[in-house]
Amino acid sequence: MGKKVLRPGGRDLTARLINALNIRETDDIVEFAPGLGFTASLALRRSPRSYVGIELDETAAANLKKVIDGETRRIINTSAADTRLGENSKDKVYGEAMLTMQADHRKSEIIREARRILKQGGLYGIHELGLTPENISETTKTNLLKELSQAIKVNARPLTVDEWSNLLETEGFTIVSVDTNSMQLLEPARIIHDEGFLRTARILFNIATHPKERKRILAMRRAFRKYGQHLNAVAIVARKL
Repeated sequence: MGKKVLRPGGRDLTARLINALNIRETDDIVEFAPGLGFTASLALRRSPRSYVGIELDETAAANLKKVIDGETRRIINTSAADTRLGENSKDKVYGEAMLTMQADHRKSEIIREARRILKQGGLYGIHELGLTPENISETTKTNLLKELSQAIKVNARPLTVDEWSNLLETEGFTIVSVDTNSMQLLEPARIIHDEGFLRTARILFNIATHPKERKRILAMRRAFRKYGQHLNAVAIVARKL
């Protein structure tokens, strides 16, 4: 429908994640699932020594290659669980809104791959959908995950802040920083803030003129609103031990 910012915490949390990673001109960085390239543009403004985007979707990878190209900037069409990159070769790795969509064992595989390609002391940043509070009941969690998966047509598996942190620590990282934001991906105020007035108008026009997509998007928003008090966005930066 034309939406560019598709991260659960919006443009603000993405910017805060990139700031927390402190990308410098001497850094070799990797982005898992760059998608439309919004976060890549923020990272590349910091002029890292090299950038690699790992994108599994063939169409997205082909589109990214048209705008991210050069001797030190490239896109690889492969899985984040098998990047084909050298061991201990990168300074910073980050990914957004992709671990949430993976089964628990797959989350671990991707985090393990991030650790493998990072240099000692390298940083790994994630920006994902979160659950709140920490003591959310199993009944509420089960119902939320079921309805969320039905609405977005993907088996989403968000975690609480502690669960995300524990997952990273289990795979050999130590937590450097934790940040959160509200999850208002499909709320008008967030869309305007993230996209601007002109693009928001274009998005709303596209939704209005595409009945099938409109039905799905409204179902997603109903699920987000129903469980709004139990959903947030989480950004964590962790260091390879």
